[in-house]
Amino acid sequence: MARKKTNNDLPSFDQLIVPTVKAIQELGGSGSIEEINSKAYVIAEISDEILQISHGEDGTVSEVDYRLAWSRTYLKKFGLLENSSRGIWALSKADIDVTKLDHVEIVKTVRDQNKSTQSPKITASEKIEQEVTAEVDNTEEWKEKLLNVLYEITPAAFERLAQRILRESGFFQVEVTGKAGDGGIDGKGIVRVNGLLSFHVVFQCKRYKGSVTPSQIRDFRGAMQGRADKGLFITTGTFTREAIKEATRDGAPPIDLIDGETLCEKLKELRLGVETKLIESVEIRDDWFKGL
Repeated sequence: MARKKTNNDLPSFDQLIVPTVKAIQELGGSGSIEEINSKAYVIAEISDEILQISHGEDGTVSEVDYRLAWSRTYLKKFGLLENSSRGIWALSKADIDVTKLDHVEIVKTVRDQNKSTQSPKITASEKIEQEVTAEVDNTEEWKEKLLNVLYEITPAAFERLAQRILRESGFFQVEVTGKAGDGGIDGKGIVRVNGLLSFHVVFQCKRYKGSVTPSQIRDFRGAMQGRADKGLFITTGTFTREAIKEATRDGAPPIDLIDGETLCEKLKELRLGVETKLIESVEIRDDWFKGL
């Protein structure tokens, strides 16, 4: 009987430092957190089973992603990474030789740097943990709250939400058609590209916390055969790595995937049930006045 994976099988954040740099290099020197993490999973050879371990009991972020946030923070403080307000992380220089990177040295250097600026009551690692926790909370807290709301609505309401998202995104003739025996197809619509080409799209909605498997992708593809040019699979959960591969398999009708995190970002972008409030922050620059 196979042994169930536990937290002891998880790579530590310092072990993920070099894979993080390699991931960004493979992405051309920059990438979103989702892009970087997906590459790092493969480079660090992290199994789907390990990726399913969550950080905390009810957290929407996985333990691996939480530790990758630590890795990015250490790399930023070490001077190898920088990030923009749009959530894009980039290498601070293009000629980084990963063969010469020592994660032990990076961790030690960053902690030594923090010793000179921290409160005597706070250790270097505790200070960094506060920063990592703030980063994860800022990006995940509202998404967790939103997903919890989506878990509570009815399947029919979730299908109507998917219909609204597609309409707001430029689809037309969007209909909810979900019914028993329809192979999992919940709706259909048409998307027009540059006002010239039109594609018929069918979509399926899965409102749950689990991960969509390759077999579910195959079943959906079978149902869409001869009925649409493309498929769209929308879930509040996640997709296993094998499911993602199956969705983009060569020679098979393409299926685009929207997981819970992407769904939250799209609702925020379209301002559907999500409002973003900007709070003005005023800071006084003493050094500017002293330089007069």
